[in-house]
Amino acid sequence: MSKTELVEFIAKETGLTKADAARAVEAFIAGVTKGLKKDGKVTLVGFGTFTAKMRAARDGINPATKEPIKIPAKMAASFKAGSKLKDALN
Repeated sequence: MSKTELVEFIAKETGLTKADAARAVEAFIAGVTKGLKKDGKVTLVGFGTFTAKMRAARDGINPATKEPIKIPAKMAASFKAGSKLKDALN
């Protein structure tokens, strides 16, 4: 499902306009981003947990030139599904 399809789904399910649903999706994304930056973790009980994790620096290879490169350490987002989401999928 793409972002556009999600906006259309939310609009249909809630009776909101597509513009209002798009603002709701954008607000959700902004909230999760802000929570990860501030606390490093956003938990939606039953749905899942978003966490910010530090990825260590590592060696890599430039695929175009085959030259070795250094990949710097960085923060990365991860998601762990909650029990209700897991149950819904199985």
